Amino acid sequence: MASTSPAQVLDRLAESYPDLSPQVRLAARHVLDQPGRVAVLSMRQLADEAGVKPNTLVRLARAIGFKGYDDLREPFRSDVAAAGTSFPDKARWLQAIAGAEHHGDLLADLASSNLAIVEQVFDDLDSSELKLVADTILDADHTGVLGVGALAPLARHFCYVGSMALPGLHALPTNDGLPIDDVARMGPGDVLLSMTFAPYRTEIVEATRLAAERGVTVVAITDSRTAPTALAADHIFVAATETPLYFASVIGVVALLEALLAFLVADSRSEATEAIDQFHQHRRAAGAYVRE
Repeated sequence: MASTSPAQVLDRLAESYPDLSPQVRLAARHVLDQPGRVAVLSMRQLADEAGVKPNTLVRLARAIGFKGYDDLREPFRSDVAAAGTSFPDKARWLQAIAGAEHHGDLLADLASSNLAIVEQVFDDLDSSELKLVADTILDADHTGVLGVGALAPLARHFCYVGSMALPGLHALPTNDGLPIDDVARMGPGDVLLSMTFAPYRTEIVEATRLAAERGVTVVAITDSRTAPTALAADHIFVAATETPLYFASVIGVVALLEALLAFLVADSRSEATEAIDQFHQHRRAAGAYVRE
């Protein structure tokens, strides 16, 4: 069954469901309802979610023709791990899915890939490294958060939320200029949080390299430790972006940025919490929020 697809596995489960024992049926129901979990959870974790013993998943796999649970899981993992398809090919694939009215399969694939991305982010995160970066930003004179294209709104959001408690956060580029213009005004004591993913944007790579040359502490958020920005960075955080879609996912970047924000607030001075409270008090007083 090496070439079996996730959809075929689910079809087998649905066909066999009435003939399964009560416990195996419980496991089958969970897989049918939550197929995205198969790729991202271990057998023990999935069994816990389904409320059965791990061996029940082995029995389930054998009941539909697999040698063991790993063989049942492999199509789901292979589907999530598959990468390298060109954007046009992915777009055509999505259209074929829609034409065949297999939107359920598409949704399962998206859920699996996005869950896998977030799982990878947190698996790879070193809390001591994240704390070090947070403390470096807290001690910095200025921190520039650099992202263009789809990453620009993420940079602005990070600075908007962070600036409620932390002064000196700025989304780059500013004033419709080039990133390199902003970085040229930075130096030792400043931090540059640089974000770019393959295909890497030239202006981000150039600005990141200039920041390193100027003694700025560089934090790279990218998709590989061999990315051009990573090679110039003092600290590197990696997030995958590949999904079944024709465009890259930013869900891993969002998870990283939110984790960093959490560490920034946790390690900030006690005034940070007060500043956040005052921020919202001023907004309520100005009528910015709907009264309930």
